[in-house]
Amino acid sequence: MTQKRTMTINSRSYDWPTRPAVVICLDGCEPAYIEAALASGAMPALAGMLANGGTQTQARGAMPSFTNPNNLSIATGVPSSMHGICGNFFLDPETGEEVMMNSIRFLRAPTIFAGFYDAGARVAVLTAKDQLRELLGAGLDCASDRAICFSAERAGATTRSLNGLEDAAAWLGRPEPQVYSGDLSLFVLYAGVRLLAEWQPELMYLSTSDYIQHKHAPGSTEANAFMAGVDGALGGLLAGGARVVLTADHGMKPKHHADGTPNVVYLDQVLAAIPAATGARVILPITDPYVAHHGALGAFATIYLPTGIDPTPVIEVLRQVPGIDEVLDRKAACLAYALPPERVGDIVVTSTACTALGTAPDKHDLTGLDAPLRSHGGRDEQLVPFIVNGPLGVATEDLRNFDAWQCATKVFT
Repeated sequence: MTQKRTMTINSRSYDWPTRPAVVICLDGCEPAYIEAALASGAMPALAGMLANGGTQTQARGAMPSFTNPNNLSIATGVPSSMHGICGNFFLDPETGEEVMMNSIRFLRAPTIFAGFYDAGARVAVLTAKDQLRELLGAGLDCASDRAICFSAERAGATTRSLNGLEDAAAWLGRPEPQVYSGDLSLFVLYAGVRLLAEWQPELMYLSTSDYIQHKHAPGSTEANAFMAGVDGALGGLLAGGARVVLTADHGMKPKHHADGTPNVVYLDQVLAAIPAATGARVILPITDPYVAHHGALGAFATIYLPTGIDPTPVIEVLRQVPGIDEVLDRKAACLAYALPPERVGDIVVTSTACTALGTAPDKHDLTGLDAPLRSHGGRDEQLVPFIVNGPLGVATEDLRNFDAWQCATKVFT
């Protein structure tokens, strides 16, 4: 029997895979999308996989339940308290400016991809939006012959030296997709199928976009059609002999009234009525360059108070506001959600499943909302699918989406 080779990355052990290990992060995939698509017959490849020894369960994602924190948790195998990425957007304590947290300078832990690449593996990392490419590609030299990293958003502009592949759109034979489209995600998945067949990476990460999930509820015609496209790519990956783990960064919940208008707690308005909160500053970590489909309305906010202000009376008032789920001070929030304290405000607020959080009505452009608001960020969007084409191979108690690579690389002896 061949002795297993293991890697230790961020104090966690990973087997060296004996066949290609593929993790799919299906952005915004509330478990109900999978259930509805299976029930409708839209995912025959997945149904066949589950009938032949596959495993379907659920896991918890990292908090806040946003894209960047969870993708980096999956990529590093650890929570935000260790890798440092705790939102898409934050208040940089070094400058006092509100900035995107999409630069390598904010990343505090090596990725699993970089660890395996340094050990000689071939690694492919494909993302839907370019905002994640730099972070997920940290430590990969795509000018070598062992790393490929690109986004579907910039597929037509990829180069051999920067991305490991020249003109990915022409290579795949699909036009560079629109960023606000389901095709953005399908490009990633079908590029993965072709890379698996032609390039045989040891590790491949495929991270999609949640455009469809923000627009369409589980079981809708549009959602099931998208899931059918996902299933087609999944079938290709399974046929290619990969060990596949399908999970998500976060779920998605309807956050609107019965008439379709957004159901929002605007925190600036609430804080204006609290004398102790004078001068408070609200940061919404869901904010990124792609807000047309959610208007920067999510379910997680952090509040910075003026220096020396006791957060207790502010917290007490916020806890009484309908639609608010949890209100915690910095210390309690970082303990409960595994967050880095220096990148979190004095107060953390989450909202209930049917409610979103905003700053003030005039600070949110909702003209792009051509469907009732669906969004994420809180505890109610933390539960995600966790599906494997075989046994899990990891402990099922308190399964996390960032256990994906331990499961994907597991060698059974």
